Amino acid sequence: MNKTIQHELYAEVLQTLIEHLRNRNDVQNIDLMNLSGFCRNCLSKWYVKAAEKRNIAVNYEEAREKIGRASCRERV
Repeated sequence: MNKTIQHELYAEVLQTLIEHLRNRNDVQNIDLMNLSGFCRNCLSKWYVKAAEKRNIAVNYEEAREKIGRASCRERV
């Protein structure tokens, strides 16, 4: 398998995970962290870090919205 296909598969798996977490809003971040060692906030931080590697400006709130969490403005 070449790297392009491998990256496409990883991207699809990650998209499926994000969609799953969006649909499972009954699962709290603390539960995810305790069971798996990462949570939605971690995914958001990793998103920001990946964007920074590519010189793309994405702030944490934007990343949280992309991952599927409501922004602070929406929750208030």
